[in-house]
Amino acid sequence: MNSRTDVLVIGGGATGAGVARDLALRDVEVTLVERDGLSAGTSGRSHGLLHSGARYAEADRPEARACLEESRILKEIAGVCVRDTRGLFVQLSEDDPDYFEAKRAACEEVGISTEVVDGESVRAEIPDLTDDVERAMWVPDGVVLPSRLVAANAADARDHGAEVLTRAPVTGMRRENGRVTEVDLGGEVDETIEPTYVVNAAGPYAASIAEMVDATVTLHPTKGVMVSVEYDRLEPVLNRCRDPDDGDIIVPHDDEVVLGTTSVPVDDPEEYERADWEVERSVEECAKMLPPVADAARLRTWWGVRPLYEPEEAALDERGISRGFHLLEHDDEGVDNIASIVGGKLTTYRKMAEATADLVCDRLDVDADCETATRRLPGADDPEQVDEFVAEFDGQGPTDEDLIGR
Repeated sequence: MNSRTDVLVIGGGATGAGVARDLALRDVEVTLVERDGLSAGTSGRSHGLLHSGARYAEADRPEARACLEESRILKEIAGVCVRDTRGLFVQLSEDDPDYFEAKRAACEEVGISTEVVDGESVRAEIPDLTDDVERAMWVPDGVVLPSRLVAANAADARDHGAEVLTRAPVTGMRRENGRVTEVDLGGEVDETIEPTYVVNAAGPYAASIAEMVDATVTLHPTKGVMVSVEYDRLEPVLNRCRDPDDGDIIVPHDDEVVLGTTSVPVDDPEEYERADWEVERSVEECAKMLPPVADAARLRTWWGVRPLYEPEEAALDERGISRGFHLLEHDDEGVDNIASIVGGKLTTYRKMAEATADLVCDRLDVDADCETATRRLPGADDPEQVDEFVAEFDGQGPTDEDLIGR
């Protein structure tokens, strides 16, 4: 069976669901397809940090400003999909004090609010923090629950006319006269869609989707491990104040904390080694900030794959690749009705979606403005309703499974 749609969005993570919502709010006919349940890929397998931008302030100021702006927006529109916990950048005795000062100065330049406190003061507030802490810096970090965030975006898209199809993997695409003409869906859907425009928001699978129409997306994907352990005495996010490295983030939940992460290049977003050394290193390094996590009961472990895009710098260490997003058209490859959106952060998904929707509307001659920065997500004040959305779209990921349904 064939069906038509103005825009087919491939990929049901935060960016794809965000694009579908943005377009639906502009009265564009849109279909969102995901090969599994929503949030099955990178979004639902993250550490769940809502970035203030401080992590990137000295190394990637445009991305830091984007994170700052978008985290403020999410705290206004996302309600129970986020938690405003604040965050601490912690300097241990072995860490370079010049890096701490550079971070603080860069945050000030970007506009990220900070407060520096000495080791004694911060240990009074967080007693289990290591005695090795010399000073720390408060920043406006937070926590995002990706399963809720993605499901709420999809629900709003659906409520404004979008079709959301899960268990619908793309099995084939055909192009004719420089345009994608048909997209075959398998799984539980088993139909062919004839789109006017296609958005490839498939995360680490974006390259294989593009290849179906002889287009190219050059990714440099990396895997990272997250470990959730029992611990109920942490409120802010903890960040190690040093050059980004393994095991330098601890994200608080109610009675758990998520420890992460590593950054290891992979060739295949599905077939890669889940190495024990990554788990042990993450726990060991995080315990340098918060010693009790070393012996805490381990509850679950998962890996995520980052869809990093930086073809000119593929030889760089993967931590040096920008976390900014890239919106790629493929008309120079002979196909002019498909765009790929890759890179970025969970925190900046809405901005990525807005840029993509702006492009699509321009190509379709749709004159409508983005509304997603000011319109609250459905269920933002009702956790039970949002968790019903998660169940409806089979959108439960490992990042926040201990928080959904409470």
